[in-house]
Amino acid sequence: MPDQVRHDERTLDYRVNKKRLLIIEDEISVAKQLKWGLGKEYEITIVSEADEARPLLTSDAFPVVTLDLGLPPYPDTPQQGFKLLEEISSLAPYTKVIVITGNAEEENAVHAIALGAADFCAKPIDLKILNIILSRTFRIYELEEANRRLQRQTSQTGSFCGMLAVSPGMGKLFERIRQVSETDYPVLIAGDSGTGKEMAARAIHSLSQRAQKPLVIINCGAIPENLLESELFGHERGAFTGAAGRKIGKFEQANDGTIFLDEIGELPLALQVKILRFLQEGTVERLGGTKTITLDARIIAATNSNLEDAVKQGSFREDLFHRLNVVPLWIPGLKERGEDILLLAHHFLQEETHKLQRGQVTLSPAAIAALTAYTWPGNVRELQNRIYRALSTNTGRVIDPTDLGLEDATLEQEKQKLPTLKAARETAEINTIRRALALTGNNISHAARLLDTSRPTLHDLLKKHGIST
Repeated sequence: MPDQVRHDERTLDYRVNKKRLLIIEDEISVAKQLKWGLGKEYEITIVSEADEARPLLTSDAFPVVTLDLGLPPYPDTPQQGFKLLEEISSLAPYTKVIVITGNAEEENAVHAIALGAADFCAKPIDLKILNIILSRTFRIYELEEANRRLQRQTSQTGSFCGMLAVSPGMGKLFERIRQVSETDYPVLIAGDSGTGKEMAARAIHSLSQRAQKPLVIINCGAIPENLLESELFGHERGAFTGAAGRKIGKFEQANDGTIFLDEIGELPLALQVKILRFLQEGTVERLGGTKTITLDARIIAATNSNLEDAVKQGSFREDLFHRLNVVPLWIPGLKERGEDILLLAHHFLQEETHKLQRGQVTLSPAAIAALTAYTWPGNVRELQNRIYRALSTNTGRVIDPTDLGLEDATLEQEKQKLPTLKAARETAEINTIRRALALTGNNISHAARLLDTSRPTLHDLLKKHGIST
């Protein structure tokens, strides 16, 4: 049986039956106390040595483990416990570890957290406190497992031409791209910087009949104005000082394929006329040339500015706007597709750690909270860059908000706009419900179980907040 199937079946078993807890404890009296105090809530397995624990850990059957640092053959030191804790990251990378340590061993507890432990509980053990820690740790595991399941579903169906999303808005965009790719009409893609306009253009081209032909990309705002006409349409020898030979322009290079004009709003008016002519007649002329060249290339344009306002201000031609805007596409900002934030963050994290050969690196619960709370003015590109920043400064296994540079940013946003308690509660409720729906693929029963509420109550909340599934 494939490993992934076994893992899914174990996860299902974990949800249906009592939560499975592995206790690694060499003191018989403490082990008995834990089994007696926790046995009603959890299905408990107890081992007293690291060698006994390893095969159980590799079985991937235990979401949560409690680990006494003082284990044989050196029960009076944390040596063996720390060694096993380090091994767990590879033996059972998804398992959460709660370290059991003495009251006077705060330094050991801090070191254990640095090694990847989810939490710690001091001896003598207060069962009420341990129960709270266990409940919270199992909830974190369940949320992360749901997110992993979502990622597995995405990888099984395949990302959409390299674009990852589970939000309804992006789902509609993907369907629109599929429809648009079947035609040859001009497309105008609008969206803020960093939302993925170039990726959308690549998707349209790759799904079209022109996929085997060139896709030529031009950033209209990155080329000096005095060179732009030559770049777009080419030039003949002697067309200007320094033109030692003929140059084939980008439009000719895109013949039979697609040309993507990014930041189209940056084009000077004189060149807008030539783009308009191409759209009307399918012809261009090289700078300094006299021959009219007929081409067959589809135009996809993109802008992060409001071209309708530019038309009113006279900086963009109205006739060109209407020619380009045959098929308009809008890419929502990341703050409008909150369900995608963690999916993208985990994707970038896994992709980059694989390149860096870093092994398992995870986001701390605080980092997850910071990621979902931030408004992402730089959109997907900013999210990707913050993951890269974290990996460049943190060489450990757990990424925190400070590694992402989000701690101060989140605090500053909170200072600038403090909502009322009622608004904050409603916002938190809406965000939590949407996240649960995203993690469960809009399955109401699973989402209700994840939120620890009933299906009728969840239906009432969906209706109250106008959340569609």
